[in-house]
Amino acid sequence: MFRQSVRNLATKRIDKILIANRGEIACRVIRSAKKLAIKTVAVYSDVDRDSMHVKMADEAFHIGGAASADSYLRKDRILEVCKRTGAQAVHPGYGFLSENAEFADLLAENGVIFIGPSTEAILDMGIKSKSKFIMDDAGVPIIKGYHGDQQDDATLLKESKKIGFPVMLKAIMGGGGKGMRICMNEGEFQAQLDSARREALQGFGDDRMLVEKFVEDPRHVEVQVFGDNYGDAVYLYERDCSVQRRHQKVLEEAPAPGISWDTRRAIGEAAVRAAKAVNYSGAGTVEFIMDKHENFYFMEMNTRLQVEHPVSEMITGQDLVEWQIRVARGEKIPLQQEEIKLNGHSIEARVYAEDPENGFLPGAGKLVYLKNPEDDEHTRVETGVRTGDDVSQYYDPMIAKLVVWGHDRQEALDRLTEKLSDYHVVGLPTNLKFLKRCALSKDFQEINLDTGFIERNEADLIPKTMAPTNEAIVTSALIRSFREPLASTNPFDTLINWRSNMPTVERFSFAALGETYEANMTAHGNNHYTVQVGGQSYDSRITKKEHGFTVEINGVRAHVSHFEENNEFHLFTSDGPVVLDIPMPNYSKLTEGGAGDGDAIAPMTGTITQVMVKVGDSVAAGDILMTMVAMKMEHTIKAPKDGVIKQVNGIEGETVDRKALLVKYEE
Repeated sequence: MFRQSVRNLATKRIDKILIANRGEIACRVIRSAKKLAIKTVAVYSDVDRDSMHVKMADEAFHIGGAASADSYLRKDRILEVCKRTGAQAVHPGYGFLSENAEFADLLAENGVIFIGPSTEAILDMGIKSKSKFIMDDAGVPIIKGYHGDQQDDATLLKESKKIGFPVMLKAIMGGGGKGMRICMNEGEFQAQLDSARREALQGFGDDRMLVEKFVEDPRHVEVQVFGDNYGDAVYLYERDCSVQRRHQKVLEEAPAPGISWDTRRAIGEAAVRAAKAVNYSGAGTVEFIMDKHENFYFMEMNTRLQVEHPVSEMITGQDLVEWQIRVARGEKIPLQQEEIKLNGHSIEARVYAEDPENGFLPGAGKLVYLKNPEDDEHTRVETGVRTGDDVSQYYDPMIAKLVVWGHDRQEALDRLTEKLSDYHVVGLPTNLKFLKRCALSKDFQEINLDTGFIERNEADLIPKTMAPTNEAIVTSALIRSFREPLASTNPFDTLINWRSNMPTVERFSFAALGETYEANMTAHGNNHYTVQVGGQSYDSRITKKEHGFTVEINGVRAHVSHFEENNEFHLFTSDGPVVLDIPMPNYSKLTEGGAGDGDAIAPMTGTITQVMVKVGDSVAAGDILMTMVAMKMEHTIKAPKDGVIKQVNGIEGETVDRKALLVKYEE
């Protein structure tokens, strides 16, 4: 029976909402609140003082230090801001306190509405072992497994044998891929169990495990559900989230491609049964594993809005944040199931500051230059950062979510690859090239999807860094040599690059991957050149266009743009960005005191934790110079070459920017 005591069903007034989050989701909630003429209150940490969500909100309040535990996880300070501002409700976004039952209870005790499900629903679905029993009773398919209280090694091994290898070991309190290990056979069982337990204890303070049958080559398919306080629930179709790295999603699309309408209806109805089994209210996601025969099994329920919710909005035309607010103030679900129509196809790409070629190592630091693709009726860019903002080492390194829509999947894919090329980022490594390769890959195009997609296609998705093409060098030289034609009747003004007796020759040097590239340019007037690169000649022209240049090389035209900072030249093409160094003269290195060839620089923004060398020390290539922490990971700075230390800039406890000079050698 539905527990009406969970919520007060009377309509409640909400004219001011506090958003207990940051970044793009905070900005997203603010936009929907404005549509409903609801004022918003932002909270921020030390490092977020000038962030986009702070500027967008009607009011903003500082709540603590940079670390989440000192700010965005401080329930007491968030409640204090609610009281101070008169905010009647809190939207938790996702992450941080979004699935924290204690926080929901604290708000309720103080008369503040939690825009999310009941405490009971959070607790029921937050413990994976308990949720499996609830789902089984509700007739939701579950994977055969052991979810019992006996946690000794012998029992877990015995149950694994009973289930049959391969099995998945999962932390009962897990999430985000932590505390999960695949165990293919009995021989590796103990090592995988010990590893999963250690990670679970570190991440959640609880090392209890459950064991499930591992579905080989599984797809990750999840259903967007929505419930209200009157016992009703609906589904807004499903999403495929199979493209993952480290158990975290990279590309998501809706509806899940290649499944039958019978399966689509069955998985949606199963998700609604799951929601009703816990009297669910608000937005939630029921996640399933699906095998190649379209058999699906309950995995878990996320009792909050998901990062990838925009693709469900794009195919249904609904605003899920608006729905959340309406249901939280006591309204019924805006639409009945038969009124929710599926229209077209949508794909979301998560743009991260990370280096796919270095194990997806997360990055942090300043966004020196950021140009997002243009928003239009079929494209959404969900972001919380701008040019000049920092991607902080304390939080998730997501720069934005690029969301596109098409009448069908192919149209959506074409739009996605086009818009990914329109993304220009300088200052941090990104996964933009990787995302585009994923979208263009044969397996993705042909819907050959499973959670092993990236590992299976790694050689194609993350190829070794290639040297710049001659065409890229020619294009870069053309841009650096470009001169605006003068509006003049004086022939000596209009004869650009004209010389008496001999042609004008300009020389440009670029460097990449330790190699130097020379471009020798013979001018023919009016930004027309013959360019010599690598022993080959290129007939080349360049004209200025809005947002860039049109370059013609040996009769082939392309639209390009660029960004230049200090001695770095960033070329943006339809094939992706190209980064070139502009070599500095030796006298400049000496007078400016910058990093010379072979000096040690910071690979990313982070905090120095230990310094192992001092001025005058002799070091060999590979010796550890210092360590630093960024994105909660420790990184070792090693000596790039043999030599004697002239200068040490790193100080323990100090935060340094990416590419900061840490250790300088004697010349």
